[in-house]
Amino acid sequence: MSTATAVISGTGLYTPEESISNEELVQSFNAYVDLFNEENKDAIEAGEVAPLEKSSTGFIFKASGIESRYVMNKEGVLDPKRLAPIIPERSNDEQSIQCEISVAAAKQAMERAGKTAQDIDGVIVSCSNLQRPYPAVAIEVQDALGIEGFAYDMNVACSSATFGIQQASDAIKAGSAQAVLVVNPEICSGHLAWQDRDCHFIFGDACTAAVVENKETCTASDAWEILGTKLKTVYSNNIRNNFGFLNRGDESGIGARDKLFVQNGRKVFKEVVPTVAQMISEHLEALSVPVDDVRRFWLHQANLGMNELIAKKVLGRTATREEAPVILDEYANTSSAGSVIAFHNYHKDMQKDAIGVLCSFGAGYSVGSVVMKRM
Repeated sequence: MSTATAVISGTGLYTPEESISNEELVQSFNAYVDLFNEENKDAIEAGEVAPLEKSSTGFIFKASGIESRYVMNKEGVLDPKRLAPIIPERSNDEQSIQCEISVAAAKQAMERAGKTAQDIDGVIVSCSNLQRPYPAVAIEVQDALGIEGFAYDMNVACSSATFGIQQASDAIKAGSAQAVLVVNPEICSGHLAWQDRDCHFIFGDACTAAVVENKETCTASDAWEILGTKLKTVYSNNIRNNFGFLNRGDESGIGARDKLFVQNGRKVFKEVVPTVAQMISEHLEALSVPVDDVRRFWLHQANLGMNELIAKKVLGRTATREEAPVILDEYANTSSAGSVIAFHNYHKDMQKDAIGVLCSFGAGYSVGSVVMKRM
């Protein structure tokens, strides 16, 4: 049986060119509210329809800590009569948009890892939503990069990156692969209800990638040994998206609110925070890693208050920004990509043998933890 050790030898990040500030978003959303309330004036006065409430930059920042977000298309999102990105369908002979951004992030990760297509044995595309059920986007990415071997898609919502890293790590340990590319193409703007005051500010778009390989083949100067991975899932309806291929079987539900992202934010906060903090603590204990030895926590970037409380529960004190970096102020919640963006942007200052925890969590509920040591 193989006793190989897996390492993360390179990461990549694709950031869309267009960004939307809270100020721009609020202006657009409030224009939509005015239109809605005017169009439904009679019904509102009759008590048949509830008037919509306007948003504000203060409300958004207090609720989330988010200041802006990157999107694939800004024009459509900010159009108060549309409030959705404009992303034209491509012909079957063209590279899909998720493949395109995956390739961009993957090439950067492979370059940093010092790997060519010939060195990669498999591709895992793991993200919260895939633009089609088949053929797998991962196989398209594999083909675009000229990689032989295997490829498959997986979805564990915001935890998809860490779940994908465990699958890649397990393949290395089992000897079924020497190097696996894990890619997280998140176009969250496509499944966000921009008309909903409670969540219209939450998500942004981005794509991350990571090369997971056998320690023996690693030549990268910036590599991290995976000390252990841990996954946990607990069923909950508090974060949900009911869009799917069976929707056409009941026309009454087409376009209904539940066909886009919807959540019970208060319950999610209350239930997820202790679950994540407990799992990280138990994972470190199982690996005989004292919490005081952990130099950095790269947490899922969904909500600033949530991250701060998780870190505080694990550390027993308030974490510094250096210990628990924040990128959601600029990127917003990029689903599975968030924790990898935090790692990608905030790890180069760490010394040899420094230990860090990459952790993502979200719908399911699902939680994934990867404990790493700098080589």
